[in-house]
Amino acid sequence: QVQLVESGGGLVQAGGSLTLSCVASENIFSANTMAWYRWPRGESRELVASITTRGDTAYVESVKGRFTIFRDNAKNMVYLQMNTLQSEDTAEYFCNSYPPYPIDYGLGSVDYWGQGTQVTVSS
Repeated sequence: QVQLVESGGGLVQAGGSLTLSCVASENIFSANTMAWYRWPRGESRELVASITTRGDTAYVESVKGRFTIFRDNAKNMVYLQMNTLQSEDTAEYFCNSYPPYPIDYGLGSVDYWGQGTQVTVSS
């Protein structure tokens, strides 16, 4: 079974903090780099942060110093601690492997995504 369940989003004032959580099925989580992506309305989906199985992390420039990604390998969970939030961080946030986990439909494959969690930052 393939599963990604994100939670922790909400409405927060600029300068505030949120921590997003994601539980992934074993086939997505184990032995894979995990990542958080975000999809602002009307824009393209963006890779925000990633973390390897060893714990090496990478961030898009716009969130460096404000966001922290971490994972709990025993629980198949990945988190995104977001501090000093800005209105530009408003988006639907998704977790997934990096690259995104593909689902084979026989005639090809598509990337699997969970339902996401909405983060809205008011200025």
